[in-house]
Amino acid sequence: MTADLRAITPELLLGVLALVLVMIDLLTDPGSKRIVAWVGVIGLAIALFPSAALLSGPSRLVFAETYAVDPFAAFFKLVAITSGILVLLAAMEFYRGQSTHYEGEVYSLVVFMVLSLVLLSAAVDLILLFLAFEFLSLVSYVLAGSLKGDRKSNEAGVKYFFYGAAASAAMLYGFTFLYGVSGTTNLYHLMQHVAFLSPGFLGLAVMLMLAGFGFKISLVPFHQWTPDVYEGAPTPIAAFLSVGSKAAALAALLRVLYVAVPPQGWVTILAGLAAISMTLGNLVALSQQNIKRMLAYSSIAHAGYMLIGVVAVAASPTLVGSGVGALLFYLLSYTFTNIGAFSVATIVGRGLGSDAIPDYAGLSRRAPLSAFAMAVFMLSLTGIPPTALFFGKFLLFGAAINSGLLWLAIVGILNSVVSLFYYVGVIRAMYLMPAPEGAPVLHERGVARALLAVTALGTIVIGIFPQPFIRVVNAASIIGRF
Repeated sequence: MTADLRAITPELLLGVLALVLVMIDLLTDPGSKRIVAWVGVIGLAIALFPSAALLSGPSRLVFAETYAVDPFAAFFKLVAITSGILVLLAAMEFYRGQSTHYEGEVYSLVVFMVLSLVLLSAAVDLILLFLAFEFLSLVSYVLAGSLKGDRKSNEAGVKYFFYGAAASAAMLYGFTFLYGVSGTTNLYHLMQHVAFLSPGFLGLAVMLMLAGFGFKISLVPFHQWTPDVYEGAPTPIAAFLSVGSKAAALAALLRVLYVAVPPQGWVTILAGLAAISMTLGNLVALSQQNIKRMLAYSSIAHAGYMLIGVVAVAASPTLVGSGVGALLFYLLSYTFTNIGAFSVATIVGRGLGSDAIPDYAGLSRRAPLSAFAMAVFMLSLTGIPPTALFFGKFLLFGAAINSGLLWLAIVGILNSVVSLFYYVGVIRAMYLMPAPEGAPVLHERGVARALLAVTALGTIVIGIFPQPFIRVVNAASIIGRF
């Protein structure tokens, strides 16, 4: 038991940190809630160290074989904790100068959400996986509707809850199919029974489970909640949903499909969903005039790109690591890029009181750092070299081609070309369109500057020097075989 507890040091640190933040929130005045956020940032930074140590550690199962301690889970812990730090910094900028009784609670809930992401990415038992999934869902619903005086935020929380409840029920139904035929909920025991199921029965179970995972990933056709929730939720929370939830759900989906379910006809279904998600997300994003809704549809398209990695693994299981490694590199790049884009949206939205893309006109002169950082993020989301997501897409499309899915790589490349139009539209507004007369100058203060610097540097450095990061994701891409 002592060894098991030592193996989950990051989770214990996160749990204690979240409770400490609740206590600090109770003891601080309404005008001093940033203390809660700063303690959260420091605590999360400390939790990075034991998580990083697990990257090179041995793979094993703990707590009655329900929880994996392996490099694959360690990588997602690092992504979840890093996302949490960036989101806390963005939230401090979002709430700066705003008097609200709930600011401290939001900071605490962000750390609880990090803990739920960590648990979800390492669960290897269907029951624990579902509990972690619901833990993540409940925290997400509250955070999405945390602007209690804002009608859109309230609507976002309610919509997210109802869509999420339906998706959870469908996923749980799929789990019961697998348990009913095998008598076990452990993923590593399931694979011994599931291999003998008929393709139709197995395909139905996979589709039901995909409803839950696809909901968190914002995969078509489970994406309907995404634009409204991203628009209504506080902008830093939308950033967290677009990165953290997506990463943890992909980790869980990958572990379930790779460990417990043999690749059969559903691989073609997943490939089709990837193509549809990329195409629908990019085409609808073309007409968006609200930056948060545009990033929401962009998130749907990127969910399709990421699914290419899952499909590549399933299509060619013997190419161990290629599809998984490409997906992990893409997620790492997407974390810095997308949270950076939402951070600029936070700064601009707070300064102008608007999320309309036409209001970004002349931003290069009114807020030069924000404009430059946003240009970097837009180019990276498109896949322009030498930004991080260029190599992310290069690796994903390469994995698809190596797995015999040339057509899917072509669809991804064509969709990247389409996305250029709406991403460059934002750059055009910032640098080529004149600012409206009397438009205010935006002041980029200390926390905002640090946040933009970290995310922009992460996007550029990963793109220019990808090799060290490729080595890390390759080491983490071997999902534990116990």
